[in-house]
Amino acid sequence: MKYGVAFFPSKEIQDLANSYRMRYDTHYSWIPPHITLRYPFEASESIEETITNIQEIAAAAAPFPMTIYKADTFHPKENKIFFKIKPNETLMNLYSALNDEPKTSLGKQHEFTPHLTIAQDLTDDEHFDVLGRLQMKDIHHEEIIDRIQLLYQLDNGSWTVYETFRLGKEV
Repeated sequence: MKYGVAFFPSKEIQDLANSYRMRYDTHYSWIPPHITLRYPFEASESIEETITNIQEIAAAAAPFPMTIYKADTFHPKENKIFFKIKPNETLMNLYSALNDEPKTSLGKQHEFTPHLTIAQDLTDDEHFDVLGRLQMKDIHHEEIIDRIQLLYQLDNGSWTVYETFRLGKEV
């Protein structure tokens, strides 16, 4: 079974992202707007060890600010448009901790660029048209992220939450 770790922003930013994703994201129906912290990985039949590991990582991480500040792209590597998230120490450390497990084959496949995808799999013309329009907009959103989610992939390709972990030590 495939698992992943992500966090979901507030409804306000999800609604904004979905206003683009409905039309421009081929994965729109598979998962709500999210920020990936650990790309899909296979886990053994017992996920309990992974859950314990994520609980420890989440407890050691404080809630952190998420700031979305512009639209950007991964072009020419791929025609993906996203809301770019300003990196901060807590977010980067959380990503590192979730991806440095010696028990996984994930390794360092991706350089982490915090982002929320709003369009993908577009033709070049459509990609540059949508990106150009988005780059003219004043995009700014801030909120505090206080939880992360372990997700799993269903047989139809969609993703759902397996468990939610609050960041920081419980009082």
